[in-house]
Formats: sequence, C-alpha cells, structure tokens
Amino acid sequence: MERHRIDHWLKLVCLFKQRGDAADACSGGHVKLNGQRAKPASPIKEGDVVEFLQGDRQRRVIVAGLPVASISKEVARTMYVDESPPPPEPQFNAPGAVVRDRGAGRPTRKERRDIKKWRE
Repeated sequence: MERHRIDHWLKLVCLFKQRGDAADACSGGHVKLNGQRAKPASPIKEGDVVEFLQGDRQRRVIVAGLPVASISKEVARTMYVDESPPPPEPQFNAPGAVVRDRGAGRPTRKERRDIKKWRE
C-alpha cells in the first residue's frame, strides 16, 4: 500500500492551492487529523477526519478517496465528504442605507448627506 501524506492530499483534493500552504498550516497546528494535531508528513487513509481552519471558517472533512496524481476539481470534490458547518450569511447594509455601485462616480450632495446620517 502506498503511503499518502496529509499535506499532499489537501493539495490534491483542492482544499489548499499549494502544497506549501497545506504544509505550513499543518506545521502551525491548524490541521487536526482524527482530533490530533497533524504534521505535514502524517499518513492519511480513507475514513480519517480532517479538521482545519480556512480563512475565518472552520472546515471538517472525511477522507473518501486517495488520489495518486493531480485530478480535476470535479473529481477532487468526490474524494472527501464535507461536514463543515454552513458559512455565515453575508451581512447586508441596514435598511435605508445608501448603496452605491462601484465606479458610479462621486456621490451627489443628497447621497453624501444620507451617508453621513447613516454613519451617525
């Protein structure tokens, strides 16, 4: 049986963009394998639970497959079962707040007053 490293698996299944990023996360103690902190070279097998922090979001995945080489993103998403909590809902502006399109130019006098009123 071939040995699979956790940092390489995280890269192959597209959970990290680069293997170095996955290795840094493991070395920094941000990746847990079956509840224990994982080193970059920790062996991984099917059924293992991997928990890690991705940005501000806590992710929890179960290993469903071990790819041997680079694979497409569609196939990579089938190599794990995502049990992460759903991402938080985006915060929208308060009712009555002024929303301007990017590149719409300088706000008018009325819009500036509304923005000032909303900030206070």
